[in-house]
Amino acid sequence: MDALIQNAETLFNVRLSARQKAALTTYEEELIEWNRKINLTAIRDSESIRVKHFLDSYSCVLAWKDNPPRRLIDVGTGAGFPSIPLKIIYPAMQTTLVESVGKKAAFCRHIVQTLGLEGIEVVHARAEDAGQNPAHREAYDWATARAVAQLDILAEYLLPLVKVGGFMLAQKGESGPAEAQSAERALKILGGKLTRLIPVHLPGVADDRYLVLAQKVAATPPKYPRNAGIPTKSPL
Repeated sequence: MDALIQNAETLFNVRLSARQKAALTTYEEELIEWNRKINLTAIRDSESIRVKHFLDSYSCVLAWKDNPPRRLIDVGTGAGFPSIPLKIIYPAMQTTLVESVGKKAAFCRHIVQTLGLEGIEVVHARAEDAGQNPAHREAYDWATARAVAQLDILAEYLLPLVKVGGFMLAQKGESGPAEAQSAERALKILGGKLTRLIPVHLPGVADDRYLVLAQKVAATPPKYPRNAGIPTKSPL
């Protein structure tokens, strides 16, 4: 855990307190324990969890630096990444996690309760349904997703949830730049505009990683997102 603390500060200017370190340690232990019974994540050893889950989650800070979101929604959060590690360092951030797999949503609720986190909601729903729900539509400063879908599909999940002036942030692998280029039409239809690609380097990880940022510059037309499953079958 000491290496995680040092890398978080050196790479992303994230300083973890003793209490935050303890929360991450508990999170890691619970993730390993639950993974024995339920397939939450393919990453199962402590060192990989710290780098490929926790540190990777903290790479999002490169996008907003000293101006973290007031309200963040994390779509397809899985076992809570990147939103729960971010909530641990931003306790005042209102956070919503969207996860369509019931067992993963249940794990996220368990972690929220175990860590005593407040101002965080876990929604068991499809992204398309969340985007048409008035409680969530155009309600967030930032929408994040990690390894959920290619960017033209992901834009239809994320942009309907973001206020005009807010941002979507997609955590991507080496395909990030190509996906960003091919998604420009979809972004425009949905009211978004590609703003930045930020390279991310994680210690001991050879693969290229990117944060792909798009700003919401106009309201998303009411018909988007389309019904569940359609964005995947017929990307914009």
